[in-house]
Amino acid sequence: VQLQASGGGLVQSGGSLGLSCAASGSIFSIQIMGWYRQAPGKQRELVASITNGGTINYSDSVKGRFTISRDNAKKTVYLQMNGLKPEDTAVYYCKAGLYTWGRGTLVTVSS
Repeated sequence: VQLQASGGGLVQSGGSLGLSCAASGSIFSIQIMGWYRQAPGKQRELVASITNGGTINYSDSVKGRFTISRDNAKKTVYLQMNGLKPEDTAVYYCKAGLYTWGRGTLVTVSS
């Protein structure tokens, strides 16, 4: 399966953005889907993940602000980001399973 992330852009602090990750094939059998991000000069980190059974995990830095969801029928995983902060500025990547990464989408939050 190939992944294509979209929805990044420039937003002011406190604003919202929604990211989408569309898969080229079925994600029904993929147990876990996730969003990661990498800020300049920093390591890639997990933002949020969601299993097929609906178990969700968020990093402490985004809890209460970001929401991950998946639609297996549409082969898409979403990340709704509210209350954005300048420190959320990063390239955001989606991941399917253990090894499949999509190309990133840049999110820039201005102060």
